[in-house]
Amino acid sequence: MQDRGYPSLYQINTRVWLTELSRRLGRPATLDDVPDAELDRLTDLGFDWIWFLSIWQTGPAGQRISRANPEWRREFQGTLPDLQEEDIAGSGFAITAYTVATALGGDAALGRLRRRLAARGLKLMLDFVPNHLAPDHPWVKSHPDYFVAGTADDLSREPQNYTRVRRKPGDLVLAYGRDPYFPGWPDTLQLDYGNPAAQAAMIRELRAIAARCDGVRCDMAMLVLPEVFGRTWGRPAAPFWPAAIQAAREVTPDFRFMAEVYWDLEWTLQQQGFDYTYDKRLYDRLREGAARPVREHLHAAMDFQVRLARFLENHDEPRAAATFDPLVHRAAAVITYSVPGLRFFHQGQFEGRRRRISPHLVRGPEESPDRDLEAFYSRLLAVLRRPTVRSGEWQPLAARPAWDGNGSWDAFVAHAWRGSDGERLLVAVNFAPHHSQCFLELPFPELKEGPVRLRDLLGPACYERDGTELFERGLYLDMPPWSYHAFDTRE
Repeated sequence: MQDRGYPSLYQINTRVWLTELSRRLGRPATLDDVPDAELDRLTDLGFDWIWFLSIWQTGPAGQRISRANPEWRREFQGTLPDLQEEDIAGSGFAITAYTVATALGGDAALGRLRRRLAARGLKLMLDFVPNHLAPDHPWVKSHPDYFVAGTADDLSREPQNYTRVRRKPGDLVLAYGRDPYFPGWPDTLQLDYGNPAAQAAMIRELRAIAARCDGVRCDMAMLVLPEVFGRTWGRPAAPFWPAAIQAAREVTPDFRFMAEVYWDLEWTLQQQGFDYTYDKRLYDRLREGAARPVREHLHAAMDFQVRLARFLENHDEPRAAATFDPLVHRAAAVITYSVPGLRFFHQGQFEGRRRRISPHLVRGPEESPDRDLEAFYSRLLAVLRRPTVRSGEWQPLAARPAWDGNGSWDAFVAHAWRGSDGERLLVAVNFAPHHSQCFLELPFPELKEGPVRLRDLLGPACYERDGTELFERGLYLDMPPWSYHAFDTRE
């Protein structure tokens, strides 16, 4: 069910964006107020998907917990030194109903926004949170058996993972939603995937979502895998994702699924039907700053690679501009987005925003844009819009030592694209803090037919080379630290 070619996705922090828009309009803004001009801009930049984060209804219980949690408040104040209570709305993942929040305009406003997106060829992605729900979700009263129950002893031993829920029919001890490696999230309750009725109820929710958008990003999708759920909660669970994905596609045949996934479970979820899975491994290797592990990662099988969502930041990760040195940031971006897969960008990334905004907040800090970084991303997006890079044939390239004893060839990450119209593109990055030299082996025998012009699409360089020498000896590169080229080759 994968998209043709390699699409690009842009993530928007909906509540923060509408807060900024409200300030400009002088009144509360809803999804109906999203400017057509902004949708036109995103279309012109070459995006295929827009992910509107945190549009679902949340409730007062999650908000109270978010405002009262001292550790979270310290994080919020680090983001907003002038933090106000109204800035903390509660996590967008502590969901009380899969209906669009009233403050955002409700389901009707989402429908109108979706039609405006579709008129521009843009697809709409929304959140699906399979693992947990808010503590004031109606099911807590009507179907408490949908949640993982505990005992008074569990609550005494693990107060970080269980809570007492007050109910008129009688109090319950229920588990917080959790990742097995961390304490529970106290603004959520854990769904019991060992209960077939709970699974069926979540599939019904997913079918309803599939009628209102074109795809979902599934939060912590690996947590409901039987092996992970069983290890975390000590109870068996039937597989969820194959049946859930099939059910959603009965509603919308081309419905797409993207998984937030870690722990090397990407392939597992792809095999269960996910179109795209987070490529956290590439991100981590880029942060480590060594070329060889990056290069090795990009030699994985193509049927795996084409279903990876490549990113440098998202709402969970620190901002790329705050994580990477400016030169490393650009080099990492060229590698991340010039290989096959889903190209995943985050609101504020192009402008060099440095402060991550928690999903609990509805306001972000004011930051001055980095104009140089904006210009870089403008050039990079122009490359990604080329048909050759969107749907051409890709292959990694091998580097050889420029001379005996020169090991700097190992710093190169390079690959080639070939388009259906014969266009050839060479991407080379010196992913190292030193000058590096190599000969790059080129896979284009037709180069021998004449002289070749190499024009860099990401910078001013332009070279004329003998085609026969290029093919037989390779392209000689001598590049400064963290530098990059995207050469259009013309005979």
